[in-house]
Parts: sequence; structure tokens; C-alpha cells
Amino acid sequence: MKTHLFELEAESIYILREVAAQFERPAILFSGGKDSIVVTHLAYKAFYPAKLPFPLVHIDTGHNFVETLEYRDALVKRLGAELIVGSVQESIDTGRVKEETGFNASRNALQTTTLLDTIEKYKFDACIGGARRDEEKARAKERIFSHRDDFGQWNPKNQRPELWNIFNGRKNIGEHFRVFPISNWTEMDVWQYILQEGIELPSLYYTHTRKVFQRDGQWLAAEDCIKRRPDEVVVEKEVRCRTIGDITCTGLTLSKAHSLEDIVAEIAATRVTERGGRADDKRSETAMEDRKKLGYF
Repeated sequence: MKTHLFELEAESIYILREVAAQFERPAILFSGGKDSIVVTHLAYKAFYPAKLPFPLVHIDTGHNFVETLEYRDALVKRLGAELIVGSVQESIDTGRVKEETGFNASRNALQTTTLLDTIEKYKFDACIGGARRDEEKARAKERIFSHRDDFGQWNPKNQRPELWNIFNGRKNIGEHFRVFPISNWTEMDVWQYILQEGIELPSLYYTHTRKVFQRDGQWLAAEDCIKRRPDEVVVEKEVRCRTIGDITCTGLTLSKAHSLEDIVAEIAATRVTERGGRADDKRSETAMEDRKKLGYF
């Protein structure tokens, strides 16, 4: 194992064990993306041979890639893990949220209400996520133990100091924490670790042929959940995902990377950030931070 990956793995496992020790009802927020997959793999290693002590919580927008859902179900079966699914469609049907309309409509922002409702329903006091500080400027402000108030909201000015790997999980009734065990990892670290550990991933991460169209300089999947403008022409391209989310906001990258080795080489050469292909981050200069303050992942 590369020395720096060994140190990152050890830190993450320590954090996961701290979560198990300090909280009564923790869970892993599982999106089916590579980062949440790595967090789940680390949790498996942290407590092996015991059963994974955290349920996997997936917020299903109803507009997920089929490949993501198939991978999720196969992983849950293989690990013998508990799966809890929060449905954005159910939130829409019950009037909790209102679906967006128009060409740029997305259910991505609607996940916040569904997530907070799921946390409240199951009384989770810590939700473990795969966010990394190098992804986006708002995430760079996060602590590893990130406090949320009783409305599920994040205040970047009211976070606790974390010195010498001492994590403070004390909270009042109704509050909870988001915990980010791979905060100090980079995208390259994640991919090198996946390669080193031989972690299986959804096929979306590898180059495949898909019907796509271009919008605002991004390639998007030509799926029924995205309303296309008359001038947006559907073509077939060889693409892959660098980050996976709701279909409506997940940009696809033109690529020839058919293996993990190819992906590592591609990431080393790219000058585009990982979230440069996420349409939801481009709605405003502070799009991510605004969503986080409302309770987003």
C-alpha cells in the first residue's frame, strides 16, 4: 500500500470507529457514487468481521441511473447491510416539495427535504458522507464532525475546532452531525485507493456508448426525465461519469478510459475539476453553500 494511502485509510477508519463510539443511531449516506462506495468499503474494513454497524441511506430522486440502483442493490446483498430509501417522488406526492418545471428542472435540490424527513423518521444522530474538501469551496469549510441544528441546517460560522484528531460529537436533542471520514482525501487519492483495493464500481464510471446531448457546454444523458430544447440534438458518444448524481444534473465526460488504470491516468492529466460537470453547482456562485445551509448533503 502506498504510504499516503495507508495514512488516509487509517485516519478514516479511526473516524468511523469514533462515530460508532459516540453516536447512538449513525448511518451512511449512500448515493452510489465512488466516494460513498469508498466510505462503505472503509466501514466494512473498520468493523470486519462483524456486520456493518451502519445502515445505508439512499435518497432516491426517481431520476437515478439504472446502473446506480442495480449496483446499490447488489452491494447491499453482498454486505448483508440494511438499506433505507427515502423517496423524493413520495415527498412530491405528499406535497412536501413542489417539482420544478421547464428545461432546467431538476429534483436534485428537492432531496434536502426528503433527506431531513428521513433523518427525523429514523432518528439518525450522525450521517456519514463521502464529501471531500477538495471538491468544492463550500465543502472546504466543513469540519469532519459537521454540526447541524435542530432544523438540519449548517452554519459555517458555528463549527467546532478539531485539534489533534479530537472530535466533539456532543449535541442537543433534535440536532445531528454530518461526518466526513474522507475529508482529507483528493479525487486522485480516491481513484488510487479504488485501484489498490480492487473495489467494484458502477459501470457508469467507465467509458461506454450513450445517447447524449449538449447543453451549456456539458454533455447530458438523453433520458426522458430531461426536457430538451428543439435545437438540442441527440447523438451517440463514448462517455463516462466522474461524479454520479441525479440524471438531470450529472454531466458526462468524453473519455477513452476503460479501466481503473486509464481513469487514474486521465485524472492526472485533466485540468477540469471533478464537479465541473455538475449542472446543479452552476445555478449560482454559491449554489452548493446555499443548499448546504438548508440541510443538503
